[in-house]
Amino acid sequence: MSPTSPSPSATGGADDVQGSRPDVPPERRFEPDLRSMTRINLRPIASPMPLGFFTVAIASVMTGCMQLGLFDTEARGAVALCVLPAFALQFLVSVLAFGARDVIAATLMGVFAGSWLAYALVMLSGSADGLRVLGVFNLTLLAFGVLMTAVTRPKRALWLVLLVSLPRWATTGLSGLTGAEWLTRTSGALGLLVAVVAMYTAFALMLEDMRSEEVLPIGRSGPARNAVEGGLSVQLRNLERQAGVRRTL
Repeated sequence: MSPTSPSPSATGGADDVQGSRPDVPPERRFEPDLRSMTRINLRPIASPMPLGFFTVAIASVMTGCMQLGLFDTEARGAVALCVLPAFALQFLVSVLAFGARDVIAATLMGVFAGSWLAYALVMLSGSADGLRVLGVFNLTLLAFGVLMTAVTRPKRALWLVLLVSLPRWATTGLSGLTGAEWLTRTSGALGLLVAVVAMYTAFALMLEDMRSEEVLPIGRSGPARNAVEGGLSVQLRNLERQAGVRRTL
């Protein structure tokens, strides 16, 4: 009878499997494939976007009325105090949007939150060069908005609010630097336009979330439309590569 060679189980199958894998250093202990034992838990939340857009609308009305001259110059502090809560509300929306894995909405709402905080603090400070500082700040926001419009077009709700915000940031920035009265008035009128668009978007998103279907047209396309109308397999596609699941950001 010829001698039989020992089976892998008798000599330690882990060592044999480890030796057959060139990508595993010899000093490391082999671990089995953990994919079958891995579970990823998702927590559904209510959409925070209606709150974010309603906040944009209310704050834009207050600042627009100030620029149109409907309030006296002495009312700057009162307007700033009315705008200040917009920072807290939109910061909350940004945090919830990050938790919902929507980096575009989270980034946009976070920047909006910072802009309201900056406006309120500058107005409350009463600095002589405050309007010039806000002018530079708004032109910087304009550059940010141009970049964001390049990636938000499938998300038409965000894209449309951004689109009407761009000329307002431009006129606000130029009016702060030049002091031109007509630019200030134009910026105020554009602020009311931003408020109307944001109010419509917020209302449409709220109706959609309540009835689980599109009631008022928003105009989603591409991946944004698939995310709302696609099945569960579409929602979970490439989940293992998303932030919070993958090892690094």
